[in-house]
Amino acid sequence: MKLDFIGDIHGCLHELKEMLSTLNYKYIDGKWTHPDNRKLVFIGDLTDRGPDSVGVIELVSSLTENNIAYYVPGNHCDKLYRYFLGRNIVISHGLETTVEELENLDRRTYKKVRARFMKLFEGSPLYHELDEGNIVAAHAGIREDYIGRHDKKVKTFVLYGDITGEKEPNGSPVRRDWAKKYNGESWIVYGHTPVTKPRMLNRTINIDTGCVFGGALTAFKYPEKELISVPSTMPFVQEKFREFEENEL
Repeated sequence: MKLDFIGDIHGCLHELKEMLSTLNYKYIDGKWTHPDNRKLVFIGDLTDRGPDSVGVIELVSSLTENNIAYYVPGNHCDKLYRYFLGRNIVISHGLETTVEELENLDRRTYKKVRARFMKLFEGSPLYHELDEGNIVAAHAGIREDYIGRHDKKVKTFVLYGDITGEKEPNGSPVRRDWAKKYNGESWIVYGHTPVTKPRMLNRTINIDTGCVFGGALTAFKYPEKELISVPSTMPFVQEKFREFEENEL
């Protein structure tokens, strides 16, 4: 099984299109294809903060509808889904940029985008076990003993990471470094926590290299275990990135 995992996009449509071209995916006669029958795996957080969240929804939906891509939701995807359901949520942390895009659409286009995203979200699992379980896609990662479970505790972990309930001085949630303790056989590909370069540790790899914060959009090729990065066109915001002392790359 040949897979290309793509990190958090956050509305960066230009970089996503460049990545697809770099990875040799082509749109021919109304259908996405790859000459080597590779498949994409999107690890969540398609929208918010970036310049074209609606365009990313449309493109990723098209790829999944053509059965050339897998998708798992991120916490921003989950919040957008609750927004579309009409739930009482706080429109913040980037969602306001997506909502502004949606409010500028005509009613017919809005309904189409909403329906497409709802279908994408509702048709996705919390995490994907691929290549007979040898590799797992989970937005914020997953503990070894959680693989195979789909309860509320697992949902919180895969969407938000190993949170403690406390806050950092900047207001972001305190997250335990679950990858340091991971000793499973399956590879875990995740994102959620922006890093300046992909972090590989104990058969886990974080490929969220902060495209929307001026870093890069990163892809992880499997089984080759190669990394491909497309530089961001967004302004660089250093404080949005987390640094780790240990890194196998």
